[in-house]
Amino acid sequence: MEQQFISTLSTTASELKSGSVSAKSPSNIALVKYWGKKKNQIPTNSSISYTLTNSYTETELKFSPKTSDTFEVEVYLEGELKESFAPKIITFFERITAYIPFLNQFKFEVHTHNSFPHSSGIASSASGMSAMALCLVQIENILGANLSEEDSLKKASFLARLGSGSACRSVYKGLVEWGENDFIEGSSDLFGTKYPDVEIHDVFKTFHDTILLIHEGQKSVSSTVGHNLMNGHPYAERRFVEANENLKALLPILKSGDIKAFGELVEHEALTLHAMMMMSNPAFILMKPNTVAALEKLWEFRRETGNHLYFTLDAGANVHLLYPEQDAEAIEVFIENELKKFCQNGNYIKDKVNF
Repeated sequence: MEQQFISTLSTTASELKSGSVSAKSPSNIALVKYWGKKKNQIPTNSSISYTLTNSYTETELKFSPKTSDTFEVEVYLEGELKESFAPKIITFFERITAYIPFLNQFKFEVHTHNSFPHSSGIASSASGMSAMALCLVQIENILGANLSEEDSLKKASFLARLGSGSACRSVYKGLVEWGENDFIEGSSDLFGTKYPDVEIHDVFKTFHDTILLIHEGQKSVSSTVGHNLMNGHPYAERRFVEANENLKALLPILKSGDIKAFGELVEHEALTLHAMMMMSNPAFILMKPNTVAALEKLWEFRRETGNHLYFTLDAGANVHLLYPEQDAEAIEVFIENELKKFCQNGNYIKDKVNF
């Protein structure tokens, strides 16, 4: 199926002109997690995520013709040249050159801005790589590819996956699934698939995601290393099966609007992800003491008030608080009064799902 993404452009260097394109792409938060991958960024299980609204990356990609046959990339974050970022972009270009044939014919300047603090634990690789992929597809269309909007998004998702697996889900709004299975039509290991809005109860389309920034520094173990530790993990195969089972179980919940069942499944998924980390060899723990303290406080609040406040965790210490619009007022008072103290420097980010 990769063949469908190979470009048919025949543009030569002499025909190319300088220019720039830009794209804005949000981060996402997985509800059912993928943890472990095969060659070429293929996931070991299906996953599904909420696309966020306020946590995004904006990227401008400037390009001009060149004659050398090496990749030339400069990366600027918030206006400052980041030489250490270029190798990751070049690695990405090496992976996608079969699908974007003009990469060696241009020199590129990447100017990127995050709406959230870098290394804050929000998935900047997802938003950043999806924004980059959207820019590259724009250039391909400028050069004459003339892809439809649907095909452009699908190709951007395919390319983004090769930069950062979860980035393929950030190309679309709403709930986005990734990973081939036999219960979601159109699912694929190669790109993300927008889950149909008509299959989602309205209550889940206005969910809030407030992100407690428990730890804003670099993670002690990168996601890439964590994924690789699933190779030979004694519980890996069972986990891959369970993730697919959880995703299948989530679908009727999304349609029915059962918030309690939704929250219980999502919390179980988050804790399972971290349990797999703790059972890796070598084992590692990305939660911090304040992560656990915040979760205990959340559970206590939910027991006492009955408000629908739930959490999920990415591969890090920070806590994503998920709650419906109907309970937002009371929950946000609780966050400010009781959970803010667990955040580094008292920082948290208020976000919403993007439908």
